[in-house]
Amino acid sequence: MDQYEHSVQLDPKKCTGCTTCLHHCPTEAIRIREGHAVINQDRCIDCGECIRKCPHNAKRAVAGKLESLQRFRYKVALPAPSLYGQFNNMDDVDYILDGLIKIGFDEVFEVAKAAELVSAYTRRYMQAEGIPKPLISSACPVILRLISLMYPSLEDHVLHMLPPIEVAADLARKKVKKEHPEFRDEEVGICFISPCPAKVSYVRNNFGSYKSKVDEVVAISDIYFRLLDVMKPENQVQTISDTGMTGIEWAGSGGEATAILNEDYLAADGIENVNKVLEEIENGNISHVKFVELNACPGGCVGGVLTVQNPFIAKARLRSVSRCLPMAANFADPDEEYIPEDFLFDEMPSYVPVSRLSPNFRESMRMMAEIQRIRDTLPGIDCGACGAPTCRAHAEDAVRAGLRTVTCPFADSFGGSRK
Repeated sequence: MDQYEHSVQLDPKKCTGCTTCLHHCPTEAIRIREGHAVINQDRCIDCGECIRKCPHNAKRAVAGKLESLQRFRYKVALPAPSLYGQFNNMDDVDYILDGLIKIGFDEVFEVAKAAELVSAYTRRYMQAEGIPKPLISSACPVILRLISLMYPSLEDHVLHMLPPIEVAADLARKKVKKEHPEFRDEEVGICFISPCPAKVSYVRNNFGSYKSKVDEVVAISDIYFRLLDVMKPENQVQTISDTGMTGIEWAGSGGEATAILNEDYLAADGIENVNKVLEEIENGNISHVKFVELNACPGGCVGGVLTVQNPFIAKARLRSVSRCLPMAANFADPDEEYIPEDFLFDEMPSYVPVSRLSPNFRESMRMMAEIQRIRDTLPGIDCGACGAPTCRAHAEDAVRAGLRTVTCPFADSFGGSRK
């Protein structure tokens, strides 16, 4: 199994063991042990749901710091489109982009610009023969890890298009190399300004055999107040933005799906809804849909835990910002009949599915029977008092640990065995 460096971390000193995160983790990666939560790193998908739900702020996302970019001679900012929705009374994104220059970046390359190109090539990708339908967007790293861990049968349905963050990083580096040949590659720092911890993990761990071209990821929340300090209405600002409505609306749920100009799409956001949709796809219940956009965060990237503003307010602000823009400002080359290699990835990362009990089929069947036997001795109320999210998870933990019996705080109250 790949060694995965996570960006979601726990502070045991703040954790009270209240079980809130336990019941909201979509992959059952959390247990309560010795009075506080413990995260199973093999199951964690860095969705940030535990950060969002924890009433004691015991979960946090670890991202890079702006100061770490000082090791580079030339620094390029890649602002996520969701950054544009964080500021009130903002009708010109150039104030934000110019603000990034003022706080220390040498250049800005919009991820929204790359998103428009990805949309254009996705339309071309969908015209190819033999593409399994529905096609599932590859933009959200949480979804890709979730599919690999819990829905491996759907891996063939994933769009093999690099996410806009990578396309932007590649294009930005090529642009700098062309305009500033005096800088070596290692002297140019590409920094993504992220709305969510999953993007941090994605960059740190790469993607299968693909190595990320992003050098650092900082949180929107970390630079928000720095930008406020330099964004003044009376300031003269540079004209930097080169994107349209399509690229900016990628920040909200449905933005990517509508950009493919195909009515047969489905867009869902929020990790609970995402799980339901993936189950339906796996069961073959939505085969009429051609494209599926899934966002782990509520409302889309504007709902990431590294943002500042309410996602619904941010989405409304994005509509206001983009209303006077062209539909799109960046297009695929009409003379090309193919998709450039720089936009594609070859293989999904390899992880052991969380449902696999043993590499040996016979042993897996034996363990499944044992889990069911132990499960039938439990009350089935899924209260979490044992430290596992459900009675079945409690039974599975026992079987994986080689135990024959388990304890339940409420077994006697509910009459012991369910049989």
